[in-house]
Amino acid sequence: QVQLVESGGGLVQAGGSLRLSCAASGRTFSSYDMGWFRQAPGKEREFVAGIRWNGQHTYSVKGRFTISRDTTKNTVYLQMNSLKPEDTAVYYCAAKKSDRFEYDYWGQGTQVTVSS
Repeated sequence: QVQLVESGGGLVQAGGSLRLSCAASGRTFSSYDMGWFRQAPGKEREFVAGIRWNGQHTYSVKGRFTISRDTTKNTVYLQMNSLKPEDTAVYYCAAKKSDRFEYDYWGQGTQVTVSS
């Protein structure tokens, strides 16, 4: 079982930056793939970025967002730069075992609001 707790959301002006953090419980954090998703009002949840157990990255928001992980702290980060109003959403951290396709564990979400 993995428990995930996000933090770092807030209100920021367009062009600003935020860094989201996701603290994970469990001793096997380093063997899990981690991801960030977001859901804007009235829209479906969408994939933002992922990092595999071996450090391989994948992104849907390229150039502005960077995902990283610190296995010593059991934490994954999402650095978001040059934020736009359309980035406004609840951001969720998720985890899955590396042999799974679907993410099995989810955090409670953190709100990111970008004002124009």
